[in-house]
Amino acid sequence: MQAKRTDLHESWWIRDVEIPTRLVLAPMAGVSVQAFRRQGRRYGAGLVCSEMVSCAGLHHGNERTLGYLRIAGDEHPLAVQIFGSDPAVMAEAARMVADAGADIVDINFGCPVRKVTKTGAGATLLDDPDRACEIVAAVASAVDLPVSVKMRRGLEDGSRACLDVGPRLVEAGAATLTLHPRSAKQMYTGTADHALTAKLVDLVDVPVIASGDVTSRARAQAVLAKTGASAVMIGRAAQGNPWVLREILEEGTGEPSGEEVVAELVLFMRETVRELGERRAQSFLKKFYAWYLGRGRFPRAFKAELTQLDDLDEVERRLFAATPGARFVLARLEEEQPSADEVTLDLPISIYGGG
Repeated sequence: MQAKRTDLHESWWIRDVEIPTRLVLAPMAGVSVQAFRRQGRRYGAGLVCSEMVSCAGLHHGNERTLGYLRIAGDEHPLAVQIFGSDPAVMAEAARMVADAGADIVDINFGCPVRKVTKTGAGATLLDDPDRACEIVAAVASAVDLPVSVKMRRGLEDGSRACLDVGPRLVEAGAATLTLHPRSAKQMYTGTADHALTAKLVDLVDVPVIASGDVTSRARAQAVLAKTGASAVMIGRAAQGNPWVLREILEEGTGEPSGEEVVAELVLFMRETVRELGERRAQSFLKKFYAWYLGRGRFPRAFKAELTQLDDLDEVERRLFAATPGARFVLARLEEEQPSADEVTLDLPISIYGGG
């Protein structure tokens, strides 16, 4: 049985990759762009993850899919997550991820969304453990990087498939496992059953990351103490709220000021435009206005007003009019922000942004 460690600042290792804190920022589709990951690192995430990348898209050279492999120098350590159901194509995708400069190749065996599972990928593979193991073995053989696997408890409520499949995935070459102990059927309802996480920790001799319902410092420490996991994964709680990472790491940090919130949002907007191009960024950013400005930080009407605007310069003007002091906070943030310095497939922003 692995020792139970609850010091969130303690570093740990995934094979030969050192992770400086016990917080992992989750891979989230439509959220975990480069700007989100870089921000997470600034606020204390020891490991950040890309959103899931289609191995089929990489195989066919899809320009938008290739764009997910742009990696900035200040993101490391970084895991790039891939999904698919064909071992050979997944191995090819893993080699592309390694060439792009990722530190870890993560395999998605947990996505419950129909458009993924109907292809035989994501959480469906928990019901096909032989193929799941073939995929892990193919990826592990294809790259020198550590291979991680993110999974759910199983497809159906009450399933314990993760306890059967998990040890087999380690035998096939997985260097770490992440368990979100909800079923695929549950999606994000109910509660995460971390008693299963504790059982998985006892069954394998690699680090286990506990995912699900980690929303505060107290909850993070309780999950680590209960499960013996090496780290906790923060997902929805960090959407538009990087301060939750700081609060989990440092007790008593308190809520951000309105000026801090607006400055971080504007920086996020500018970085997203640089990354995606203005046309894609306009629609992508709308959900973030509510995430940043919610939680009682700004009036609901103000958030709704911003979502009606398609001119990002006008959104900035409205934000600065509401909180003039945010300009000074933003200037400090931009001065401290390292340059993006992407080192990947050398794709121009015009291709990634679709412009």
